[in-house]
Amino acid sequence: MKSLASNWTRRRWLDFRNGHSIYLIFLMTFANFVTIQYGLLINQVPVLKDTFGSIWIFAVIFVSAYVPVAIVIGYWHRKTQWRVEQHALFKENEIGATMWLFVIDLIDGKVSEEEKQQMRDMLHKIVRKPPRTTEQTGSQNQDRVDQPTEASISDYKEPPIEQGQK
Repeated sequence: MKSLASNWTRRRWLDFRNGHSIYLIFLMTFANFVTIQYGLLINQVPVLKDTFGSIWIFAVIFVSAYVPVAIVIGYWHRKTQWRVEQHALFKENEIGATMWLFVIDLIDGKVSEEEKQQMRDMLHKIVRKPPRTTEQTGSQNQDRVDQPTEASISDYKEPPIEQGQK
C-alpha cells in the first residue's frame, strides 16, 4: 500500500510541476514582461507615454502584436527544429531502444518464450490493459500481471527521470 501512496504522491508532484512551469509561470512572466516594458520604456519616453496612455492600452496593443509573431516563430520551430529535437530525444530513449532491440531480436528469432512473456508483462503493466487473445492458443494468456489485485496498478516502477529529459 505504501507504493500506491508513493506513486500517487509522485504523480501529483509531476502534475504540480507541469501546471506551475508550463502554465502559471508562463502567464506570470508574460505579465511581468509587459509591466517591465511599460515601466522602463513606455513610461520613461514622453512620446510613447502620450501614445499609449495607460498600461492597459499598451498591454492590449503589445499582446495583439506579440501573439501573432510568437505563433509564426512557433510554426517555424515546429516545421524546422522539431525533427532535430525528436531525433535527439529518440537517441536518449533507453526504454524505446530496449523495445526496438527486442523487436529486432524477435524478428531474427533470438528471443525465447520467457523473454517474450517478460516483455508482455512489462507492456501490460505500462498500458494497464488485459492481454488480447493469442492466435496460437485461442485463449487469453492469464498471468500474475493480468490478475486484478489491489496493488497491481502500483507494481509498475517508473524509470527515474534524469535532468534534461521530458
